[in-house]
Amino acid sequence: MKKFVLKKEEPRKRPEDYSIPYSDLLNKHQMEAVFHEKGPALVIAGAGTGKTRTLVHRVARLVESGINPRDILLLTFTRRAANEMLNRASHILDERCKQVQGGTFHFYCSQLLHRYSEVIGYPSNFTIIDTADALEVMQFVRTQLNLAKKSKRFPNKNTLLKIISTSTNKNLDVRIVLQEQYPQFLDQEEQIMQVIEGYEAYKEKNFVMDFDDLLIKTKQLLGEHEDIRLKVASKNQFVMVDEFQDTNKLQADLTALFSSVHKNVVVVGDDAQSIYSFRGAAHQNIMDFPQQFEGCRLIKLEENYRSTPEILEVANNLLKQAAFKFDKELHSSRKEGELPALVRTSSEHEQSRFITQAVLQLREQEMNLSDIAVLFRNGRDSFDLEVELNRKNIPFVKYGGQKFTEAAHIKDVLAHVRVLVNPMDTIAWNRVLMLLDGIGPKTAQDLFEWIRLASNPYQLDLSDTTNKAYINQLKELSALLVNIKDHDHSVSRVVELIVDYYRDFCKDRYDDYPKRLKDLEAFINVSEGFVSLPKMLEELALDPITATAIDTEQKTEEESPLILSTIHSAKGLEWKHVFMIQCLDGIIPSSYSVEEEKQLDEELRLLYVAVTRAKDMLYLIYPVLARSPYGDYFTQPSRFIKEINQQLLEEWKLVEEETEALKEAEQKKRLN
Repeated sequence: MKKFVLKKEEPRKRPEDYSIPYSDLLNKHQMEAVFHEKGPALVIAGAGTGKTRTLVHRVARLVESGINPRDILLLTFTRRAANEMLNRASHILDERCKQVQGGTFHFYCSQLLHRYSEVIGYPSNFTIIDTADALEVMQFVRTQLNLAKKSKRFPNKNTLLKIISTSTNKNLDVRIVLQEQYPQFLDQEEQIMQVIEGYEAYKEKNFVMDFDDLLIKTKQLLGEHEDIRLKVASKNQFVMVDEFQDTNKLQADLTALFSSVHKNVVVVGDDAQSIYSFRGAAHQNIMDFPQQFEGCRLIKLEENYRSTPEILEVANNLLKQAAFKFDKELHSSRKEGELPALVRTSSEHEQSRFITQAVLQLREQEMNLSDIAVLFRNGRDSFDLEVELNRKNIPFVKYGGQKFTEAAHIKDVLAHVRVLVNPMDTIAWNRVLMLLDGIGPKTAQDLFEWIRLASNPYQLDLSDTTNKAYINQLKELSALLVNIKDHDHSVSRVVELIVDYYRDFCKDRYDDYPKRLKDLEAFINVSEGFVSLPKMLEELALDPITATAIDTEQKTEEESPLILSTIHSAKGLEWKHVFMIQCLDGIIPSSYSVEEEKQLDEELRLLYVAVTRAKDMLYLIYPVLARSPYGDYFTQPSRFIKEINQQLLEEWKLVEEETEALKEAEQKKRLN
């Protein structure tokens, strides 16, 4: 009889077998998530419970256990978040963690589409257009079809793009989107479909993709080509997705496709912080995950390291009002603090006076202004406060400014880069050509038709046919493009050459050109970090820089500013003191959401997000009298606040200094 010797199986590593002391660094439930082995798991991570810490240690643990880092996929909602997590993992383990595949859904999909571009009928140098460029394309198609002139109520370019995006991200027929959100345009469904078809045809003809295309074409690629799906999913031995409550239908489907071979997928999120339905996020994704992934393990992180127990009592009380949720109870690892304040003011202006004076008091107690935030439902809710802060010379910054790559002067420079990468990019050529004197949309389009047919699209030798008003400028443009194409310049040198060429255009177009030139100099420095022009375009489109010299000019004060922010922009952040203003019915919840239970639930989650930003002290403020275009009216505090157990809040009464002084004088008289 022949013997076959079976090798001894490697014993599974226990936490104490690793070099990192996980049990000293993590709590019991974080350990569960970090040491989850095979199969799907949903980690419900309540606000401030160490979600990022858990993901970082899971990456390190997988790498230390011998998993090839290139076989691990970490999907986040910003490239920055992924990079920070992998850097932190490398600090606690070693540099191998930086080899983990990390990035956004869009970034990862872009990599796959570039790799398999021939399969989807695109060249590998296709261009990704951002939202602003997509709007330009939409306007171009809309104008070409001449539909706006035929109908007074035809949707504008923004609405058309929203209709397409909603249809794509929620996997809905355009007609259903029109019925549910834009019933006023239902009678123009046929014309709207013409524009959508024109928009899609334009992108295919010019080899460009918008953000939604990256997701939908990847889903089609993996869904229609079994060999490619198996290859991609086999590579992804372990998949992790952060902020799963913010995924749309397409991203949830892609999560299943990316992990379809090994099925080792861990998604982390908080159903109570799902607040982006207006961007297509589907709260149902996280709620349905255990049913969608057979054998799913549910892990809850409920120990909060951010807020005082008193603030968490209010947060837990709010969540009890939600109809659609995973049950959880946040508890604090911190000592007791003050009860959150419920502040009723006589008017919006008194609300602003209270905040400015409270902020000044906190500053006198040596608290940094940057440790204080004022949150609101809508950007317009802070207008009166901004006036009062300026009066009192309190420096502040308002979150939600323009993205660097959306600024007109940066887009002008990027348009030159885009035509170098993809000479069929009509919108980029239009932008480049219309900088020149005497060239409008019609002439730019005519010139582009010539460029499209030319053997060398950069050799703009049109001296026999062109108007002398712009012939010299065309020659300068041609010289620039030919020079760049003929030489193997670095990325930063290419950007520098374009910026040098563009300076005079910038001076002629903008009164604030010195600030814009600062941005352009900064852009040259930024470009040094890229290895190629296509890579730069792709990364800037997928993960744009946020600050510009135009909207965030350096403050002369040494003091860091007070933070003003919408709740949506504040998610993921924290401050010692948080003032939540305009806590009114009709604002939170919005008057548009009160008819539908699911929308009402999202408004409740929005207030929950605001409450859980506070570390030490929370102020919920509402004015009794508010203004409207039709005059002043009496308000009602938010129904959500009315439902909170009032013993969890301390009512604050605002009194005028003179009134208080008179009362004290009266008391003294009586005593005498």
